[in-house]
Amino acid sequence: MFVPVFLLGTFLTFLLGHVSGLSPAYVQLGESATPELAAQLEREWGLDQPFLVQYWNWFTDLLQGDLGTSWYNNQGVGDLLWGRAVVSLSVAGIALTIGVVFGFILGAVAAILQGTWIDRGITAFTTLISTMPPFVVGIGLVAVFAVGLAWLPAAGYVPLSAGFGPWLSYLILPALALSFDTIADVARQLRTGLVESQRQNYAVGALVRGLSPRRTFFVHVLRNGASPSIAILGLKFPNLLGGAVVTEAIFGIAGYGLFASESAIRGDVPAVQGVLALAVVLVVVFNVIVNITLNRLTPASQRGV
Repeated sequence: MFVPVFLLGTFLTFLLGHVSGLSPAYVQLGESATPELAAQLEREWGLDQPFLVQYWNWFTDLLQGDLGTSWYNNQGVGDLLWGRAVVSLSVAGIALTIGVVFGFILGAVAAILQGTWIDRGITAFTTLISTMPPFVVGIGLVAVFAVGLAWLPAAGYVPLSAGFGPWLSYLILPALALSFDTIADVARQLRTGLVESQRQNYAVGALVRGLSPRRTFFVHVLRNGASPSIAILGLKFPNLLGGAVVTEAIFGIAGYGLFASESAIRGDVPAVQGVLALAVVLVVVFNVIVNITLNRLTPASQRGV
């Protein structure tokens, strides 16, 4: 499915820019643009060609790693986007790691202690944090850990070359703000999957044959019951990228989301198309990785079982 999804995603991305009706004259000339100057600029940018010709030229450049040229400053979109994408992917990667680690811990504990007050407490906690928007969580984290306790910086970013500690200190709060929804969904899906797996014949049979409950859980139940929670990660990754727009504004991070927002406000169509194309590639690649992981974890999923 990688190829058709990639083709459709890139086509819709370019189509959105085409139907916007925006022109480089709108960005570069503003109110002083005349019909003659606008037509001249559009010819220079190849916008006078048929739509499919424009798309093909853009798509072939995209396959070679060229995301186009910004209307705003005539710089390569890839060059402008690369550093910002690294920042946003760092935040999303840390948020995903936090979500997976704490989600799996909470889900596994709830499944092992199902029916107890701990299980009910974890369920209530994950339900609560799933209702909290990232921007609300982000403001609260800044108020407590940056302003109140002064443990972490409130805003900004330093590259990894400055040291792992400083780099992480600037990213941990925005990553935490983005991770709450992932923690909740992973924990709930894992609990449901593990409880269901514990009721299956293979788990009951393993106990009857004398395997210890711990070995049965970690060797058989966990492997099969974790599949739904891993599968949901493919849906959470786009949310982490999308949530970067708001989170980066709160924490003053010049990342992928802020670049996309600023480009859209300026009417810089090539820059927005480059952002969307990169997002399509990242999401599709991440879903491929998730599917490969699922096939390795539960080979029966390859047969659609």
